[in-house]
Amino acid sequence: MHGLALTSPAELAEEATLAALLRCCVREVAGPRGLVWPAPPYLLLRVGGALLRARTRGGAALRFEGRPERLEAGAWHPLTADELVRLAEADLGGDRDHNGEFAGQVAASREAVAEILRARAAAVPPADPWLASEQALVYGHPFHPSPKARGGAGWLRYAPEAHARFPLRLLGVREDVLAEEGDAGALDLLGVAPAGYRLLPAHPWQLDLLRPRLGGELVDLGPGPAVVPTSSVRTVYAPAAGACLKFSLDVRITNCVRKNAWYELAGAVELTSRLTPIFDEISGKFPGTRWLPEPGYRSARLGPRLLEGLGVIVRDGPWTACSPGVTPILAGALAAGTGFGPAGSARPDAVLAGPAGPPRLGALGRDPVAWWAAYVSAVAPPVLELYFEHGVILEPHLQNVLVGLDDSGLPVEAVFRDLEGTKLVTGRHDLTGLAPQVAQALSYDAERGWARVVYCLLVNHLMEIAGTVAGGDETLLPHLWKAAREIFVRQAGELGWPLPLSDLLAGSPLPAKANLSVRWARAADRSAGYVPIANPLA
Repeated sequence: MHGLALTSPAELAEEATLAALLRCCVREVAGPRGLVWPAPPYLLLRVGGALLRARTRGGAALRFEGRPERLEAGAWHPLTADELVRLAEADLGGDRDHNGEFAGQVAASREAVAEILRARAAAVPPADPWLASEQALVYGHPFHPSPKARGGAGWLRYAPEAHARFPLRLLGVREDVLAEEGDAGALDLLGVAPAGYRLLPAHPWQLDLLRPRLGGELVDLGPGPAVVPTSSVRTVYAPAAGACLKFSLDVRITNCVRKNAWYELAGAVELTSRLTPIFDEISGKFPGTRWLPEPGYRSARLGPRLLEGLGVIVRDGPWTACSPGVTPILAGALAAGTGFGPAGSARPDAVLAGPAGPPRLGALGRDPVAWWAAYVSAVAPPVLELYFEHGVILEPHLQNVLVGLDDSGLPVEAVFRDLEGTKLVTGRHDLTGLAPQVAQALSYDAERGWARVVYCLLVNHLMEIAGTVAGGDETLLPHLWKAAREIFVRQAGELGWPLPLSDLLAGSPLPAKANLSVRWARAADRSAGYVPIANPLA
């Protein structure tokens, strides 16, 4: 297939699936065993006893071009995703520790990508450039064996990558069984509830899964206003409310069943209250720093299943957070231009394009090092400041950060979101008075929290954006990381050179999340471990 144009959704999905699984094998299977060798223009590795090779794109070790191959009887033969699954299974456990679900999850993800590509070709992207960027993650996480695996049926009608748009279902909750904390008033802009009831929007997919008994305490008010799903699938933007709504979905999306546990509902409101003065202080020091508070939630107090299953968290919309003239763009959409999709399928300008065209990225083309320095300056220093000075652990991965671009396309603001992944360093905050489950869910010990910050900020985020900026020019990468190092060094000096940051700048390996291993183990995402990878800041 090398050198041939890929036009079929099935072919594109196969190549993307194969490349993602191969990257996982390099990072988690062959790499730790010393079974990866550069042989330009190829990367060689041994998986399941077989010798494989993949042509690298632009010299980038984990960006592949064309079909990887397997050496058999002295000749190279094209590799398929199904074959690589079997080879990976042999190394991951074989007959001793077999995961009967794994192959099916990889195949389901591949089919989902093909379905998304077919639907996307016939759909119209949102005119809003921010929403277009939210719906740009066609191939998903580049280091996940099944990035688009989704449970349940009928998911395509709700898929952001397929440019979905759908009406909410509106329920009325009798006031005596209403569950609410904080300010969830934005939900009342979505419709009108009858006397004695409060409005509760529901995701139609979740309502089909839950099938609650309606009538009396919980009544069906019919269809509501249209919403647009964002990159996480279960969080939607509701133009009628000017807010994002984070619903529960009782389906597995990549690693997790995406349900709002009761302590996460309460925790979002608690964190919003605690972080408001902290972010005010941070934005005073770093004027480009923004965040999206989650001021309230609403649900029905009708037993644990419905309390969690119907719980919806209100989150501020990004346009209200950004300054006038600044366009918020999902960081993950920019990273989709790193070449992790099939050849030629993902460029920054293409993935961000809406009916009005893509946001202007001229500043990136004119001076990529200056653009990168502006990007790192917007994103990294506030994350480090929050951790070391305030004991706050952000989760600044590619789906949790929006980058504010000015009219020239230069990054000038960073918008942090999703309080589910935000934690407080144990012992740095007084959590007296909180329910034990809420306090436990809000806390990480310092070492675990630092690993999470480094993984999300550097491995998941900045390394992928660096790939976007460099394109296929590997000679540019040292200049990018030199500029990034200067920013980190300056921030380390401001913070008094804390030991974890000093070790990072001295070249300590970076922790890369082991998505393949956690899926193989059928473990909860929170139990995922890390594998060490090279530190480009060294």
